[in-house]
Amino acid sequence: MNAVYPLIAVVAAYLLGSLSFAVIVSRVMGLSDPRSYGSKNPGATNVLRSGSKAAAIVTLLLDAAKGWLPVFLVRTVGQNFGLGEGTVALVGLAAFAGHLWPVFFGFKGGKGVATALGVLLGISGWLALATVVTFVIIVAFFRWVSFASLIAAAFAPFFYVLTGGVLWEMDPGIALAIALMAGLLAWRHSANIGRLIKGTEPKLGARKKP
Repeated sequence: MNAVYPLIAVVAAYLLGSLSFAVIVSRVMGLSDPRSYGSKNPGATNVLRSGSKAAAIVTLLLDAAKGWLPVFLVRTVGQNFGLGEGTVALVGLAAFAGHLWPVFFGFKGGKGVATALGVLLGISGWLALATVVTFVIIVAFFRWVSFASLIAAAFAPFFYVLTGGVLWEMDPGIALAIALMAGLLAWRHSANIGRLIKGTEPKLGARKKP
């Protein structure tokens, strides 16, 4: 296999992931920079604190799309260039890393929940659905988005491995990529974990305006 093609795919995925849509959408819609209020996190949840549900939804969809698209393209047309499941794992990680450390925004990005979900969707719609259902159940009971995100992320690699051979063919490289994303996502939520322990983490619906 020509090593140039996987490299191009990984770099392109990282650059796509580096598009911080929370900032871009907020600018286009005339809202304050999400890095200047609330949690200062450039993500859909913090954009929601601006009071604009439309901006939050658009941000969520675009952040998910940038995780899904590279995986989808490698899966659908990558075979023509000799790209396999190993490249799927790498481009998924690259898009996720781009969101966390975006080259276009001073390497200061978000926490990666929506982008990770997009990667899972590209890997398997069933895997994404199981993860979303887990998230919805947890957030419905506790109303902590960060807590639900952590639990859903922790379950994702187990869903992938335990259901391998039933709904999809389990690939060790992809399993490792999902586990790494879950670990990085937990690390990026370290401040939230601290607030959850202290009982000061804001619940869904609490708005912090600029």
